[in-house]
Amino acid sequence: MNAHGMGRDSSTPPEKSIKEVTIAALALGGLLSILMAAANTYLGLKAGMTVSASIPAAVISTAILRGIFRRGTVLENNIVQTMASAGESLAAGAIFTIPALLLVGAWQEFKFWPTTLIVLLGGLLGVVFMVPLRRALIVERPELIYPEGVACSEVLIAGQKGGKGIRSILAGLGIGALFKFLVTGLHVVKSVVEGAIGAGRSVLYFGSDMSLALVAVGYIVRLPIASLIFGGGVIGWVITIPMLGGRESDVAPLEAAWHLWSTQVRFMGVGAMLAGGLHSIWHVRGGILSGLVALRGVGGSAGANEGAERPRTERDMPLAALMTVFLLSVIGTVLLYDYLTGNFGVAVAATVVMVIAAFIFVAVATYIVGLVGSSNSPVSGMTICALLLTAGVLLALGIRGESAIAATLGVAGVVCCAACTAGDVSQDLKTGLLVGATPARQQWTEILGVMLSCCFFAPVLTLLHNAYGIGTGGPDSLAAPQASLFASLANGFFGEGALPWDMIAVGVGIGVLLIVLDRMLERSGSAFRAHVMPVAVGIYLPLSLATPIFIGGLLHHVLGRGGNGKDPGRQDPGLLFGSGLIAGEALMGILLAIPIALNIDLAVSEGHGPVSVLLFGAIIAGYGILIRRAARAG
Repeated sequence: MNAHGMGRDSSTPPEKSIKEVTIAALALGGLLSILMAAANTYLGLKAGMTVSASIPAAVISTAILRGIFRRGTVLENNIVQTMASAGESLAAGAIFTIPALLLVGAWQEFKFWPTTLIVLLGGLLGVVFMVPLRRALIVERPELIYPEGVACSEVLIAGQKGGKGIRSILAGLGIGALFKFLVTGLHVVKSVVEGAIGAGRSVLYFGSDMSLALVAVGYIVRLPIASLIFGGGVIGWVITIPMLGGRESDVAPLEAAWHLWSTQVRFMGVGAMLAGGLHSIWHVRGGILSGLVALRGVGGSAGANEGAERPRTERDMPLAALMTVFLLSVIGTVLLYDYLTGNFGVAVAATVVMVIAAFIFVAVATYIVGLVGSSNSPVSGMTICALLLTAGVLLALGIRGESAIAATLGVAGVVCCAACTAGDVSQDLKTGLLVGATPARQQWTEILGVMLSCCFFAPVLTLLHNAYGIGTGGPDSLAAPQASLFASLANGFFGEGALPWDMIAVGVGIGVLLIVLDRMLERSGSAFRAHVMPVAVGIYLPLSLATPIFIGGLLHHVLGRGGNGKDPGRQDPGLLFGSGLIAGEALMGILLAIPIALNIDLAVSEGHGPVSVLLFGAIIAGYGILIRRAARAG
């Protein structure tokens, strides 16, 4: 076992120079970056979470470059997945915050340049702040394993021997797209099967979304995380809602359940995320200090003179380039906030808060994803902390009203994009470390991926909002749970909204209890952990979304073979098929938004619950058969 945790030394030696950044790699990486950004935008608005694009992109790149064109080195394929994952990470930052500007009424539409700048500036700062942390948190901290980065490196290395995973991805893509067409296009299948039972003034809810993408999400994040998400849903919907009661006799039980969740219960998720975010900052204070110390050595490690003497695999972007991108980003942020608020003084104050918060949360995100992976990164909690910090500063300065709301959400947007991008960059750089890539080239292609994909968020958000409605509460509406929460928080601080502080306090208490429980489990050596963020996600997600995620986690636990640890390089067909399901449903959802926005009705019937459940179950069974056959063949 070498120093980086791989069972074999399969990386490209520093002294060996092979093709890395090529036109083919940049073109394919750019295309996948845009597609992954669009797909994760839809998924994030629907389910409140996104999934990593690195492994599917690595498989697709290997299949195209090596399978079709009979070329493509492991480093070329690494560049492709690096660019592709840049778009995916920006999607998380964008959908968590930007729709909130629409929900609070600050915007009437997704304006192209402000939307693009929030995503672009956050993405650039995420890359810039991550560079000085690379050596301190990726190279010199072996306890930070960066699980997705390690898995992706193994897939890249296995792909050089002829991986066939593209078939699983394409099959999933086709089935996911067809099922979504039946649900949203033809309306043959109901989008959600749900109901509620009234018992006096209490109500008990049950339901599930008919979404193959969410089943795939559960399979990818696996049962421990899926069960925590579902457990959060149980806390919110099965325990808290019946305890609150409050249903009027003339209100339908289903309507009462949704009202209690939207006005009371989901704010417990805010409190839990806040507790998780603050705990994460304290927990990684050493990593933050390491990053500050590392800043002193960036110029020497990548300068013009010493950089030429260093091995290829140790060269970062030059300090001059980092400072140029940083200064341009700061200037751009001031101008953006001035546009959003109409007050230059507020813009400067908000920019100062943003820069400080962005660096801290980039360090936190990098450390956390190194420990437990991207799925457990408390980005929502960190963004809430940034939002509260900004609100506190503006309130102290006596700033109120719409300009304060716009500034607060603007800071949260840039910080969230920076933290999401940094977490993704750290995984990519870990992959690069293991396959022998050049860090500077990866960092430059991350910047290129950010610049390419950022231009597509405003059009995609506009299309989805016009077709389905974002946070409008309709039957086919995209819930955008994080954005709805951030809008409520901003409106509660500066607008006419009122926050249920008692429920937020209960959520903080739940978060503290989970933190204590998690530390106890850690000390006992338990494989199961009580991470705060998945539970918080489950509390503020509708239970109907958590149910298929839990089903997917069970599917992986019973049948999955990709996480058994015996051969991490072996391509798990269930993971790849699931990635295809997610991409297929998301891309079909975006395509169907076009006729819906044009008022073209494709529906042929209204779906029936039993038929929908049977068809949904049949496809899940087929998913399981695919996994079982692949396991037997392996």
